[in-house]
Amino acid sequence: MSNARTTASRPPASDVSAGVGLSGLAALVIWLMVCRNWAGLADALSLPGPRAPLSGPYAAVATLFVTGAAMGCWSVLVDKVHRRASTGIEWSNPRPLAKTVDNSITKIAGLWATWAAIGFYYCIARWYWDGQYRFAMEIIGAAALPVFLLSIPYVLWLDRYLKDPHDHAWHFGAMLIGREAWDAGEVKKHWRAWGIKAFFGAFMISILPPGFAHVVQTDFSQIANNPVALGSILIEALFLIDVQIGTVGYLLTLRPLDAHIRSGNPLLGGWVAALLCYPPFVWGTMGRADVLGYEVHTGGWAYWMQGHTLLLWCWAALMVFLTAIYAWATFAFGMRFSNLTYRGVLTNGPYRFTRHPAYLSKNLFWWTSTLPFLVTNGSLTDAVRNTVLLGIVSAIYYWRAKTEEAHLLAEDQKYREYHAWMAENALITRTFSRIATRLQLCNPQLQAAE
Repeated sequence: MSNARTTASRPPASDVSAGVGLSGLAALVIWLMVCRNWAGLADALSLPGPRAPLSGPYAAVATLFVTGAAMGCWSVLVDKVHRRASTGIEWSNPRPLAKTVDNSITKIAGLWATWAAIGFYYCIARWYWDGQYRFAMEIIGAAALPVFLLSIPYVLWLDRYLKDPHDHAWHFGAMLIGREAWDAGEVKKHWRAWGIKAFFGAFMISILPPGFAHVVQTDFSQIANNPVALGSILIEALFLIDVQIGTVGYLLTLRPLDAHIRSGNPLLGGWVAALLCYPPFVWGTMGRADVLGYEVHTGGWAYWMQGHTLLLWCWAALMVFLTAIYAWATFAFGMRFSNLTYRGVLTNGPYRFTRHPAYLSKNLFWWTSTLPFLVTNGSLTDAVRNTVLLGIVSAIYYWRAKTEEAHLLAEDQKYREYHAWMAENALITRTFSRIATRLQLCNPQLQAAE
């Protein structure tokens, strides 16, 4: 990439408008209020059923439909994303069904075989039938038959309008059927995309219910004067925003919404870095004291600051702020959030200040909430170990960020322009870039390598 100074006053236009994420956020807040006040609403409307907040796991899943519908309507009715060239759809020139049905059958065969293979993977992977994953398997199992059936009219309809109906799924179907030439590279892209959806989709669904139930059931009036309790529930509510909007992103990868997966990350390092951050590979980053467990004998911020009310309020506000940035970084994607994928370029919201606001805010949150260098047992070994291990976690996220950049830089000229603009203009990214440049100038070996 050129090191020439970027003179544009603004970054390239974002492929996702702010309105998409904000509409989803508004729908989520409204639905949460409905669920919290369901007893009163049921009485007022004389509805049957129990008079209690809707805090069960199915209410959490229903939230996906509410937020997804809101973001989908905004995308189509306001942003009119279905008319973008990036969808690959030409609405004005539909082909007769008779001319596309053979291609559609091949594509449906590819999709059905893919879903069957994912189902087999779920069956043999033991962790999917234990703990929080059991609910995800119940939801996916219930949705399987409708999805299989609805894929028939959806593919038959969409293929009539696609400029090139020979997409990744078609190439995989063609490989299975063996009647037409297929591209191995397209098949790999197909499986990278569906591997991402299978792994992360189940994980996201599995973590929906607990946070949703806690936010719906909490009586905020009882904790309004408690900085620890209030800060904790606000943080949980912000993480709920992240999980809800993020899960919609994994589920609604539809071309008419311009939210389809253009490509999954082809870099092995990108997959390793991402998967290290999720169970069952490494649970340490999810709070358990396993391989990268950095919370052994840590009391956390509330423990070390107890008795200092003003400090507790300030620290709680700091962590709520960091979590809010993290949630903002997710809902700014609208329906296009997912790990390891290229689904367009996002240049607005928190992405105006740094290329990786979610990773930066998340890691700062872990450091400020855990305080790994302070341990309750007084062990220097535990303090050093916790600090080093959290440092490794942060390094993994840095590695993950660099692999994601490498993927997007190879895919899209707009991202290359955005990457260069941020290096010159964004306060946080510019600062890190200048530090990296100075470190390189101080290292003759790096200069020689360049």
